[in-house]
Amino acid sequence: MFRLNRDILYLIFYKELQNDKNTLHSCFLVNKTWCEIIIPILWKNPWKNGNEKLLYNIIFSYLSNDLKNKLKQQDKDFFLTNSYKKPFFDYISFCKHLNFIEIERIINIFMEKHRILIKNDIINAFINERTRFTHLYLPQQFDYQLHLIPGAEQCFSTLEFLYCKTNVDEPVFIGLTEICNSIKGLELYIEKYNNNYGIVDLIKSQRKLCNVHFKTEDQYANDSFCKILENSLMKHSNTIQYFKMTKPLITNVLSSFMNLKILELVGKFKFRNIKWNCLESLSLPFLQILRASFVPITSLISIIENTSGHLIEINIYRTSHNEINNKRIIQAIYQNCPNLLYLKILFRNTSSNELENLLIKCKHLNGLFLIISDLLVSFNWDNLFNVLTRLSPIGLFKFKFSYYYREINLNSLELFFDNWNGRHPMLLQMISRKITSNLGFYLLLEKYKTKGIIQKFDYNTWFEHSFKDFEWI
Repeated sequence: MFRLNRDILYLIFYKELQNDKNTLHSCFLVNKTWCEIIIPILWKNPWKNGNEKLLYNIIFSYLSNDLKNKLKQQDKDFFLTNSYKKPFFDYISFCKHLNFIEIERIINIFMEKHRILIKNDIINAFINERTRFTHLYLPQQFDYQLHLIPGAEQCFSTLEFLYCKTNVDEPVFIGLTEICNSIKGLELYIEKYNNNYGIVDLIKSQRKLCNVHFKTEDQYANDSFCKILENSLMKHSNTIQYFKMTKPLITNVLSSFMNLKILELVGKFKFRNIKWNCLESLSLPFLQILRASFVPITSLISIIENTSGHLIEINIYRTSHNEINNKRIIQAIYQNCPNLLYLKILFRNTSSNELENLLIKCKHLNGLFLIISDLLVSFNWDNLFNVLTRLSPIGLFKFKFSYYYREINLNSLELFFDNWNGRHPMLLQMISRKITSNLGFYLLLEKYKTKGIIQKFDYNTWFEHSFKDFEWI
């Protein structure tokens, strides 16, 4: 393997291991060739590695000698903790993600006393003729006019993603509009106050905007600003394929996204009583993935009914509804989603017949996540497990059960496993809201894992986000 062609090594490290930082860190010590290939991969987005001290040392090494001499004269104690040494690699030239949020945080941790003096030098260290950025992250009220820095036009000419807040200084947006029009992904945090309209022109100037995330924490955001902001997306109605929002839109611009493939409606608990009028009569014929929380169930039923059979994932969480609507949404799914692969949904006792129809008609289903939250009645686990054993399509062996009030009877679970014998070993996750652990569950699950009926399992006695999902799709 030591003699593999550099191109082959690059494909292995970049395509297969780029997200496995531990492996990459161990590999770059093998020899000079491996190191030269891996270091640029690790420094493509260094901000997510969590090593602030290392980043600080690298950034400090890029400060000009004149500035270092000034720092030495002003604060000898500060300077004694830092080095003049230039790094072996030009690390910053490998960086593709320019994250001023993290840069400011690092400055606040290690150089807050000298932040005014060093700010320009640090920005100039990143923006020059050697760097080309694909991702840009701007903190709130960012006021540095990047487009005026020599080399900025080249640095941002291939920018693909922008994260920012609407209270960034308007000249910053105006300047970015002049030098970059290749943004494909936009994550925009909409503030309640101090919004500026420069972001509107920046959105309009892009050639092929396809991924948009509007994040709003306050339901009382400026309506007139939001209306203009939303209408700026009309130019991109044919190219937007992913849209995520945390608050209902004011306009009907969502209905113009005819090629939308992924829709995420991430409502907030504090917004749970507001109406989502923007979803009424919404037709998205090419929608493939629908994810929603704290959104009226009737709106979600309508969306599903107005698709054209392309949905492969439906993920509905934190959306309480009664027994009638539980039946209605499951009916809408099996009547309109023949290609469904993964489903996460609340399930009630009275929807057993609808679940049977879903398992029969959604033949491609391979991941099922049922949230059991019946409070006033005893949930019939025996019936659920019987239905799953009898009617699960051949590709369905990935199950996840989240139950808040009704613990699973061990005898019911054991019968489920016994009846599953002979089918594909299941991947199983079980989440109980009860804090007390249950040794009996672990012993039972281990027993059937040994028998080969369970391939892998997780049992957790708190909330589902405390461990990662299996790969469903």
